[in-house]
Amino acid sequence: MPEKITLAEDGALRVPDEPIIPFIEGDGTGVDIWPAAKAVLDAAAAKHGKRVAWKEVLAGEKAFRETGEWLPQSTVEAFREHLIGIKGPLTTPVGGGIRSLNVALRQILDLYVCLRPVRYFSGVPSPVRQPELVDMVIFRENTEDVYAGLELAEGTPEVARLLAFLHDSFGWDLRADSGVGIKPISVTGSKRLVRAAINYALAHHRKSVTLVHKGNIQKFTEGAFREWGYEVVREEFADAAVAWDDCGGDPGDRLLVKDAIADITFQQVLTRPSEFDVIATTNLNGDYLSDALAAQVGGIGIAPGGNINYVTGHGVFEATHGTAPKYAGQDKVNPGSVLLSGVLMFEHIGWQGAADDIVAALEETIAAKIVTYDFARLMEGAREVRTSQFADAIIERL
Repeated sequence: MPEKITLAEDGALRVPDEPIIPFIEGDGTGVDIWPAAKAVLDAAAAKHGKRVAWKEVLAGEKAFRETGEWLPQSTVEAFREHLIGIKGPLTTPVGGGIRSLNVALRQILDLYVCLRPVRYFSGVPSPVRQPELVDMVIFRENTEDVYAGLELAEGTPEVARLLAFLHDSFGWDLRADSGVGIKPISVTGSKRLVRAAINYALAHHRKSVTLVHKGNIQKFTEGAFREWGYEVVREEFADAAVAWDDCGGDPGDRLLVKDAIADITFQQVLTRPSEFDVIATTNLNGDYLSDALAAQVGGIGIAPGGNINYVTGHGVFEATHGTAPKYAGQDKVNPGSVLLSGVLMFEHIGWQGAADDIVAALEETIAAKIVTYDFARLMEGAREVRTSQFADAIIERL
């Protein structure tokens, strides 16, 4: 019988054998990739005696056509009430109103962690020599930084007042024809993000957490993120984790927490990827870094993502790519991103066996060179199949 996922007093999710999980099909190629991913998720769950009671909710173009709203309140409430959900790619409305439907959901539900695991699947075409060395999990802060959307447009009376205030109060001489944005980085946002990353690393027996920042330039935002992160290590995890400066790089049997400047990190994840494990970083850094890493292992077409609040129990898992409307309805594109986001969702709710089976079947399918067009054009001897056929091939190998 379908039941809601609930949150226990100890903060753990209570997941029935048939949980009700809201889903958003997604715009553009969502009509192709969601049914394919759903078929695989259902087959894997059934193998382990589980079943998902899917509940469709609307957002994006489909919602606008049917309700006149891009993000109906009923959709927000469904995610709030059922705790866990999944979504395909969504169109960002052009012009005024919501800046991004994805960002709106994260902020409304305070989904402060953007969880982006990046790993290599054998046989996937890659632009780097040793993509198999890439096995990282990115914890990107999801609610602050420039994504908070605090901006004033150039030439407006509002920005003129702000520029005058900054000049009069702080002596900041900014060009009069500037647009101005505010970049908030808080103790609260930083510490809960780093706390989540350390808890994840300990639970999954990872060897290190790297705090990635631009603190050499932005000392009171990015630099503060670094300092607050180390405070979490020393104040809350002293028995299980240790900062690099406190151990000289030799953590013993504890988790090592270190830090790296953002621009150097972009170089080193290419040249020395095995030195990175779990990464905790601010919003913009995390956005860039997760997509750059995904490119090393086959592209964002197979990059999963989850937006999570570990305190309230809410999580919305999502395809990390765009809508690609020119391919919509062609049964052509790779469903890997939303499928692997479903795997991430299964792991999050404790259905590890089903998640592992999907990953193994996906790897076997790619190894057999049965792939969608994006991989087929880069693989010698590949058999190109449609989106639905790719899902069928994975199900056969479950």
